Amino acid sequence: MDSEIMTGDGCRIAYRFDGGADLPVLLLSSSLGTSMAMWEPQMAALARQFRVLRYDQRGHGTSGAPTGAYSIDRLGRDVIELLDALGIEQVDFCGLSLGGMIGQWLGIREPGRLRRLILANTSSYMGPPGGWDARIKSVNEHGMAPLAQASVDRWFTAAFAASAPDAIAPIAQMLLANAPQGYAGTCAAIRDMDMRRMVGLIAAPTLVIGGTLDPATPPAHSEALARSIAGARLVMLDAAHLSNVEQPDAFAQAVTDFLQPA
Repeated sequence: MDSEIMTGDGCRIAYRFDGGADLPVLLLSSSLGTSMAMWEPQMAALARQFRVLRYDQRGHGTSGAPTGAYSIDRLGRDVIELLDALGIEQVDFCGLSLGGMIGQWLGIREPGRLRRLILANTSSYMGPPGGWDARIKSVNEHGMAPLAQASVDRWFTAAFAASAPDAIAPIAQMLLANAPQGYAGTCAAIRDMDMRRMVGLIAAPTLVIGGTLDPATPPAHSEALARSIAGARLVMLDAAHLSNVEQPDAFAQAVTDFLQPA
């Protein structure tokens, strides 16, 4: 059952918990255009060991979708306001793609709120800005359908798309259901983001997960992140962009191995 909080600027943020109330909290943050349901392939494994907190970013799922440009700073503040509202001081954090960008922001700006950090299929910079401007224009003029198909084509390998249509169908539905103004607002946040010079400030123990066949955040992006963060580990999975969907068991194993108590 989803619940919600209201941020200081009046945006509704939907969230839910899974797993025992006495377990350490693991916060999951999703990719652009998806909802918290993106994490279903990992939930059985993760909820055995963690109190898993999922949420829909503003502009996504059942959270509010205000019009106008968002920022990574605003998306990061949404996480802080969620944790404050729930009385949670510190979490383990796992974010994929956009969620990983928010994770980097937290590691830089709010290090005291993180125990450990997992950054999957993500980057500190996703330029050039012109590409994002074109995407914003497209979604504002034509809605989500053209972008939904293009995203699915890039997010999964051709072999996986052919062999596992049932795994991909929910992702396509999430994209189609996304409010166009929410998607556009989030594209602006990614367009304007550049954390390359600051990511070295991250002090939390960090795992970087990449996809060997990811065209959106290629292996070089994952390798650069791992090099920039002191002591970071790097795990590469045979997958495209949504590695948690394409390699669900390997992704869950990488997360749980990294988060084992010392």
